Amino acid sequence: MRDLWPVLCVAAVLAALAVFGPFLAPNSPIAIDIPNRLAPPGGQYPLGTDAMGRCILSRLLYGARWSLGLAFLVSTIGLLAGSLVGLLAAMGGRTADWGVMRVTDIFLAFPDLVAAVVIAGVLGAGTGSLIFALTVTGWMRYARVARGIGLGLETRGHVVQARLAGLSAPAIARWHYLPALVPSLTVVWTGMLARAILGISALGFLGFGVQPPTSEWGTMLLDARVHIRSTPLQMIWPGMAVVLSVLAINIAGDMLRDALTEKEAPA
Repeated sequence: MRDLWPVLCVAAVLAALAVFGPFLAPNSPIAIDIPNRLAPPGGQYPLGTDAMGRCILSRLLYGARWSLGLAFLVSTIGLLAGSLVGLLAAMGGRTADWGVMRVTDIFLAFPDLVAAVVIAGVLGAGTGSLIFALTVTGWMRYARVARGIGLGLETRGHVVQARLAGLSAPAIARWHYLPALVPSLTVVWTGMLARAILGISALGFLGFGVQPPTSEWGTMLLDARVHIRSTPLQMIWPGMAVVLSVLAINIAGDMLRDALTEKEAPA
């Protein structure tokens, strides 16, 4: 457990930022203050204001709920869907395995972001389209990991004995497959969480994500792009929020993987 305390700290900080960030905001994220538009950091606006005079710090804190919260939702839905698909491929026999994995390969053939942009463009801009697009393009990695681990368990003694004892497939999956899947899928989930933050910010920057006046880091980058020469801090602040969040999650994921690997290594 000692090896995991940095991971838990990162998780706690990001969760607290998403849940309590709006309560820490010094101003309203949508309050317009035209006389103070494009103001530098200081005074009432610690990080300055945007082109409409809105407090950048407040918008960052409110935006964390959307950027981090939606990323958590997208990656968790992908985890559940992908795990079920992978288990179906591993436990359903050769025909089911072949069919499921060919579908998975088709989805993997397309770049994630490009496919997400196409799907969001067809469905129209909005939060629902964003969630659907990123979920559809993100479940495959969970499925491949779950399938690989599931196939490795097929010939294990305890699984064979459970099958001979007459346990149903759902019971075998619940008691024998899921405990083996959780560590590896948790590591995959941390990586996909970071990818989801990048995807949400990218779609927001392209105009397909959370719509104004709601603040989200990607949409903040979109609003600030026309002022990048005159007031570059407008883009630097949300860009740093995305980069630091993704970096922290990736480092935490590496630590989690190392801790789990050491735990499973034979003495």
